[in-house]
Amino acid sequence: MVRLLPALGVLLVLHIASSSKLVCHMTNWAQYRPGAAKFTPDNIDPFLCTHVIYALATINSFNQISPVEWNDVEQYGRLNVLKKANPALKTLLSVGGTSNGISPFIATVSTPESRAAFIKSAISFLRTHKFDGLNLAWEYPAHNGSPLTDKQKFTLLVKELVKAFEDDAKDTKKTQLLLSANVAGFLPTIDAAYEVNEISAKLDFINVMTYDFHGHWEAVTGHNSPLYRSSVDSGSHVHHNINSSIGHWMALGAPAEKLLLGVPTYGRTYRLTSGANGLGAPAKGPADAGPYTRTAGFWAYYEICGFTPSATVGWISEQEVPYATFGSAWVGYDDLRSLSSKVQWMTANHLGGAHVWTLDMDDFGGSFCSAGSYPLINHLRMSMGFGPKPTTTPSPTTTRDPVADFCRGRPDGLYANVADEATYFQCFQGNTYLHRCQPGLIYWDSCKCCNWP
Repeated sequence: MVRLLPALGVLLVLHIASSSKLVCHMTNWAQYRPGAAKFTPDNIDPFLCTHVIYALATINSFNQISPVEWNDVEQYGRLNVLKKANPALKTLLSVGGTSNGISPFIATVSTPESRAAFIKSAISFLRTHKFDGLNLAWEYPAHNGSPLTDKQKFTLLVKELVKAFEDDAKDTKKTQLLLSANVAGFLPTIDAAYEVNEISAKLDFINVMTYDFHGHWEAVTGHNSPLYRSSVDSGSHVHHNINSSIGHWMALGAPAEKLLLGVPTYGRTYRLTSGANGLGAPAKGPADAGPYTRTAGFWAYYEICGFTPSATVGWISEQEVPYATFGSAWVGYDDLRSLSSKVQWMTANHLGGAHVWTLDMDDFGGSFCSAGSYPLINHLRMSMGFGPKPTTTPSPTTTRDPVADFCRGRPDGLYANVADEATYFQCFQGNTYLHRCQPGLIYWDSCKCCNWP
C-alpha cells in the first residue's frame, strides 16, 4: 500500500486520475425530507456519475425482489429515463437492508432452491424496470450454519448470479447485467462475511463502505471517514481508517481495479462533555439532529454548510480530514480538500474509482452552500479526471462554438481560460469541459489548481 504525504497547502488541489468509475447511490427515503432537501430522481444530473445505484429494494418471503416504498416503481422509471439524456449512464438496483436487524439475505442464501428463486426474480425485475444491474447490500457479519457458513453461501449466490446473467445475455441478445456489492470496511467483518478471493473474481465492482468508522456511540470524538489512523487510536481502532480497510481487502486478494473507495456526503456528530474539542475529546451521544435529515448522529453536507460559518473549523493533519465545533456540538466531515487527498490516495493505489453515499446528502440543488449544485461530487468527479455535462457540439451547418472547440487537437489536461480567470478548461478525450472555481478563487495554471488571487 502507498501512504501519501499530507496534501499540499492549497484550498483546492486538482488531480487527473485514471480511475474509471464514479458510482453514486440515491435513497428512496430522501423524498420525504422537507423543503429544498426533498430528493427524487428528477434532481439527478445524468452526467455527474458513471453509475447510479437506487437504494433500496428488499426480498420477500418468496425470495423475490420487492419494492419498499409506495412509489418505487414510478421512481425507477424516472431514474432510468435519464439514460435518454446520457446513454453512457448505468443504473443498478440495490437489494438488502435489514428488517428488525436481520438481513433478508440470510433466508435467501440458505438453499439452492431459495437462491434460484431469487436469481430468477432478479433478472425479471431488472429487465422489466430497465436497470443495468444488481447491487447486493451484503454488509453484516455472517454467522455459522450447517454445513456452510453464510459467507460461503454468499459466494455461491454471487457465482450463480453471474452464471445466470451470462445465460440471460446469450438468450436475450441484450447487454449482460452488472453485479456489484456494498461491503464492510471493518476488518473483523470483512474476515467474517466474505470469501474475498472468490467474490472479487466475479463481481464487476466492489463498493467498500469506508465510512462510519467512528460515531456518537463512542466516548470520544473520532472522524467518520479518515484516510489514515491517528495518534489517539488504540486497539482495534488503529484499523478504523481507509488505508487499513482497503489495504485489508487487497491483502486478501481483491484486485485494486475492482475496489471503489467509499466517499460520504455526510458527517458524524458528537456532544462534547468537557472544554476539550479536538480529536479524541470526551463526548457522550450525538449533537442535535439536523433540520432536514432529522436523525441524531449525522448531518448531511448541506446541513454542515449551515453550521461551519459560526463554528471553529479544524484540520486533522495526520488523517487529512476536517472537523468543526461550536458550543458542545462536534462534527467530522469531508470537504474539497479531504476529497482531493482521498483521490490522490486512490490513484496511487490504482483503485477502480469511488462510490458516493449519497447523492441526496450533497448540496444537490445548490441551495445551502453557495457553491453550486453537488459541490462535493462535482469536485470528486473533476479530481478523478471526469467533467460535468459536455458542452453541446454544434452541427456542421452552424458556426462552430470556440469554447466547444477549445480541446480539439489538445492533449488531455487542465488549461487556463484567458477570458475568465475564475474558470478553466478540462480537456478529456477531445471533449471540452468548462469548470468554475469556488467563490473568491481563481485558476492558477502553474499548479493546475484553484487558489487565492
